[in-house]
Amino acid sequence: MQDFQDAIDREIGGLEKKNKLIAPEEKEIVAYHEAGHAVTGWFLEHANPLVKVSIVPRGVAALGYAQYLPKEQYLYRTEQFMDEMCKTLGGRAAEDIVYGKISTGALSDLEQVTKMAYSMVSIYGMNDKIGNVSFYDSKGGNEYSFSKPYSEETARMIDDEVRKLIDSAYQKTKQLLTDKRDALEKIAQELLKKEIIFQGDVEELIGRRPFKQTAYSEFVNGKEAEPEAVVAQAEEEAKAE
Repeated sequence: MQDFQDAIDREIGGLEKKNKLIAPEEKEIVAYHEAGHAVTGWFLEHANPLVKVSIVPRGVAALGYAQYLPKEQYLYRTEQFMDEMCKTLGGRAAEDIVYGKISTGALSDLEQVTKMAYSMVSIYGMNDKIGNVSFYDSKGGNEYSFSKPYSEETARMIDDEVRKLIDSAYQKTKQLLTDKRDALEKIAQELLKKEIIFQGDVEELIGRRPFKQTAYSEFVNGKEAEPEAVVAQAEEEAKAE
């Protein structure tokens, strides 16, 4: 199982950099950054469920990462996009709250959020001001490529709406982490002790996610299971093993 976990970490985050020395103050920033992602996603209903959080340096630049279990789905609603944006901004917001300063650690997060916001506004028609229009070029290649059959005024409107969308998500994230500051501190301190924590560790520290979960057996029968039912099923499976 350890080999399996190591293989997942290597595939997602790259090779572990055992010779990369990080100053204690930087390691603390990384811990709060990753804790911000974890806590934000934990208390947002439409965010993908957390699997693991790590502050072990990997790859070329990754100083830590949070691993999630995405759902198998093909359609996304506005609230799902917003919760994912908030979760992605959780690291930057946590640094802002704890230190009153921000770092370059949110580069990939900001890139991801910007792409998501532009896709909502200019591709999926999920903005009231821009309306039900899409500038997506189906022959152009990837999901985020689109042509520009619009005026400079429309371009400015798109930019303004994207900024408003991201700012709204950021303010929501900061408020959530401010309200859950105790949970943020617990996760960050546990990361500084262990460097890698799993979903079970998070549950022990800050409690279970306050949302309904779907167990596999319930899913195939078309029913949603309450959290207690999921726990009961897991206990029964553990006894059987």
